Amino acid sequence: MTRALIVIDVQESFRARPLWETISDPKIAEQANRLVQLARRAGDLVVWVLHSEPGSGDVFDPALGHVRLIDGLERADAEPLLHKTSHNAFTTTNLQQLLTEHGVRELTVCGIRTEQCVETTTRVASDFGYQVTFVTDATATNPIPHRDAPADQTVAELLADPRTLPADEIIRRTEYALAGRFATIVTVDELEAAAAHQA
Repeated sequence: MTRALIVIDVQESFRARPLWETISDPKIAEQANRLVQLARRAGDLVVWVLHSEPGSGDVFDPALGHVRLIDGLERADAEPLLHKTSHNAFTTTNLQQLLTEHGVRELTVCGIRTEQCVETTTRVASDFGYQVTFVTDATATNPIPHRDAPADQTVAELLADPRTLPADEIIRRTEYALAGRFATIVTVDELEAAAAHQA
């Protein structure tokens, strides 16, 4: 086993936030599931990562029950489930040790917060020497408010503010920053086509 799929933060915490209505892909779980099925058929390791902020009292506090996979995703018994408290999936988990134990050298990454948790995991993985594939249409994110926007800005105000960075622009910029430097950028369709060709 030399490859692993890392599914990052595709969790109910995000659906419990008002910002969910602005998510770039409400069907992110379906895209992630397509990758999971591909990985399982290929015999690759599937690693699930959830973001957790114990004691915070918000949607990322495990005590509230939202720190679980989005409905429609199911972890197989042998597949590791890690809980992180940092943006990237390495710093506060034993992910690197786990990958080393399984002989993994190639990673495929997907998940929620294209430019944050998925991107930082990709960059750290690249620094560690992994060959990384970033599946851009199996990531999702929200528009980013301007740094001077009020902290209590409503969703309507966020979307109406011309300074807000739209989700599609965030994804485009992330692809630009990663491509050829830290990762290969692909789509789910491209991976499925490649797998069918190899079969």
